[in-house]
Amino acid sequence: MQTAVYAGSFDPPTNGHLWMIRQGLELFDRLVVAIGQNPSKNYTFSTQERIELLQESIPSCERLTFTHFDNRYLVDYAKEVDAEFILRGIRSPGDYEYERVMRHINGDMAPDINTVFLMPPRDKAELSSSMVMGLIGPDGWEKTVRRYVPAPVFEALESKQKSL
Repeated sequence: MQTAVYAGSFDPPTNGHLWMIRQGLELFDRLVVAIGQNPSKNYTFSTQERIELLQESIPSCERLTFTHFDNRYLVDYAKEVDAEFILRGIRSPGDYEYERVMRHINGDMAPDINTVFLMPPRDKAELSSSMVMGLIGPDGWEKTVRRYVPAPVFEALESKQKSL
């Protein structure tokens, strides 16, 4: 059984993340979607909220697991969940350079774990959680943001914005 880990902050989950998850399920027998915690980042949603938003945004499947990990290298976490692959998205030349370097560092630490890169289609390639968060606030933000995130995420963003 081939297992991959797709890790990120998912703050918030976007339609691009869902595309990656669907592709991961096409490519691998089992996909672990893992929320990594970066202590230097301030998050809009708690880890549990992000897991719930992901679960609400994509149909459940016995081959798909949503979880989190803290204070560990991704390759060490991948070993812990018996994954042979790390799934990463490449949206831009900057992503490519960063991910290329990380792939080699990960290979030094865990040569038996391979990194698989996917390039999302053009309509998803520009999406990032930080881009979505940057669009929130001005009049009419709802119409713009709605197209970039799944419905449960949009509702949670709208609720958070109203409570400010």
